[in-house]
Amino acid sequence: MHPSPETSKKRAIEELSDSQDDHHPTTITRQRRGNRGNMVNQAKKLNSDKVHSYLENLWLSIPEDKKSSFTHLDPLWYTLYSSDSNKEKVLNWIKKKDIFSRKYVVFPIVQGHWSVLIFCHFGESLGSKFKTPCILLLDSLAKADHSKQLEPVIRKFVSDIYRNLERTEDKKLLLKMPFLVPKVPQQRDNQECGFFALYYIKLFVENAPESFSISNGYPYFMKKDWFSSEGLDGFCKTLDSSHK
Repeated sequence: MHPSPETSKKRAIEELSDSQDDHHPTTITRQRRGNRGNMVNQAKKLNSDKVHSYLENLWLSIPEDKKSSFTHLDPLWYTLYSSDSNKEKVLNWIKKKDIFSRKYVVFPIVQGHWSVLIFCHFGESLGSKFKTPCILLLDSLAKADHSKQLEPVIRKFVSDIYRNLERTEDKKLLLKMPFLVPKVPQQRDNQECGFFALYYIKLFVENAPESFSISNGYPYFMKKDWFSSEGLDGFCKTLDSSHK
């Protein structure tokens, strides 16, 4: 099983004590990131260090014409945010990412289970019908109702991001921002959530449209048959070989 959220938070906070206030995912050394591996540390499961490393490599491979549309947040930040003593630090790190200038912000999170948050069109008007600001949660274990457990915390997290950036959006509209949980392909055992999370990210970055309206449903490519088992298995083999 994955470690409890309390254990993950404790280890993440221990790592934070060795870092500086200008912490940034691209500047953390491999040695400093060593503690990430303790968050999820079983052979077939992906730890936070591998997830972070994959994201960095993925971002390097994004075509130049797409790079301005995307950014990603360090997978440790959600765990650190859950600690009151680190909340403001995490919000300030996010502020430096200038997420309101991006169409999509990808954020893998682990709370005993890997899932993916995608903040869409945060720079647009909350009332927009064509580029609707919304939160996507991609969860490979949806039957466990993780979304219902996570939604209140994620909504508070988003509200704190807006507050910290001194945004002027109406708070009532912000609280009504759509929180969407597409019916994406589901994991086949209790060890695959990290691989599914990374594959979701890869395919989303490759296929996300310039914009989408939630009035027509989820983005056209995100359905329960979004990808095949063969495609996922090939991705996992490539991922495994790149980390040996």
